Amino acid sequence: MAQKAIREYDAKRLLSQYWEKYFPELNYNFNCALVHNGKELKEFAKDQEWLNKKGLVVKPDMLFGKRGLNQLVYLQNKTIGDVDCELAANWIDEVSKKEKALLCGTSGMLNTFIVEPFTKHEQSEEYYISCTTEPDADILYLSAHGGVEVEQNWDSVNEIRIPIDATDEEISKIIFENIPLEIKEKEKISEFAFCFYQFFKDLHFCYLELNPFILRKQEIYILDVVSRVDDTARFLMQHIWKGLEFPPAFGEKEVTEIERNIQKLDEKSGASLKLTLLNSEGRVWMLVAGGGASVVYADSIANLWNVNELANYGEYSGNPTTEETYYYAKGVLDLMTEKKDTQNRSKILIIGGAIANFTDVAKTFDGIIKAFNEMHEKMRGVGVQIYVRRGGPNYEIGLKNIETAATRLGLPIKIYGPETHLTDIVRLAQAMQNEGVYV
Repeated sequence: MAQKAIREYDAKRLLSQYWEKYFPELNYNFNCALVHNGKELKEFAKDQEWLNKKGLVVKPDMLFGKRGLNQLVYLQNKTIGDVDCELAANWIDEVSKKEKALLCGTSGMLNTFIVEPFTKHEQSEEYYISCTTEPDADILYLSAHGGVEVEQNWDSVNEIRIPIDATDEEISKIIFENIPLEIKEKEKISEFAFCFYQFFKDLHFCYLELNPFILRKQEIYILDVVSRVDDTARFLMQHIWKGLEFPPAFGEKEVTEIERNIQKLDEKSGASLKLTLLNSEGRVWMLVAGGGASVVYADSIANLWNVNELANYGEYSGNPTTEETYYYAKGVLDLMTEKKDTQNRSKILIIGGAIANFTDVAKTFDGIIKAFNEMHEKMRGVGVQIYVRRGGPNYEIGLKNIETAATRLGLPIKIYGPETHLTDIVRLAQAMQNEGVYV
């Protein structure tokens, strides 16, 4: 199971979208804005009346917790809630200006924020509920003492174990019998917990936590959410999860648009298409077929050239179509040709791979050739030199075609078949560069 963390905003949006289906007896008013700067918030406020009233709460929505302890929850006065849209916008712009270091040691720039109405309440009103999954059961946690100190008071949290094969009737009974004694509205909380668990299961969450939430008669206020979904269910849930983002965690490298596009292509394909930009200043770029081969090539480049010269990591495999290979190759070449080498040296493109079992080398090379036809001027502009090693079905045709195309386009190229060791082209490329030749 691959778990993917999602934003608090998206978790609340999904809850709101399916609220009537799962929680028909309760009301949840989803007033929530996801913004990146103060100007965006003010624009959003033109169509959202609730944003033009006092009483807003602002916090980063970037997949990290303990925002209060990190002094990153802006509500000014927690007893009356006196933050308006102007103050909220100013605060967002101010904290976005410089890098923020969290108490856990992670640091980065704040660029995504969630804005909601302030909910005045007493600490005694705060409930905690969460659910996580294990191989043989799901575990529901429930407490009448929610809030920021729930971890320090974990002995107050009831653990409710739900077998994965339990019927709805059995689940309802298990939950009701394990409701904490100090909860006054046992029937209502029990019903809410049952519905919460159904929502958790049906939308393929791996972890879902509301902490705290407030229950007043038929109104529920969800103050904070932490959640992760099962990435392996992405295809199954593509319509229900529509619009769901999987951003990098705070402090992680920002993903480029090209990397996102390749990820989307990978999700729709039966083949495997993976691309990670490691260093845009790197000199050596990979266009490698096969996951195992990509590891070997990356290791060889790091050892022979220096790890800082390795620009990207990834692979195309599983017999992708010509068109899929074209989009993948073009993505790599777009990143490679964005700028010249800082020392005005040529850039190295390694097109490698093991001896394929079923991937049609000629077909995939046709996709790469198509990318060459479109990108050759930019490639020449940054001095790209190409080294190819490939074997497998139709490899002779593929090597001949790519050599002919590159020569026609004025792109220096050296080609090798399966008689050459897998990573010899890395060594040959380095030797030729050291000697200042390309012959």
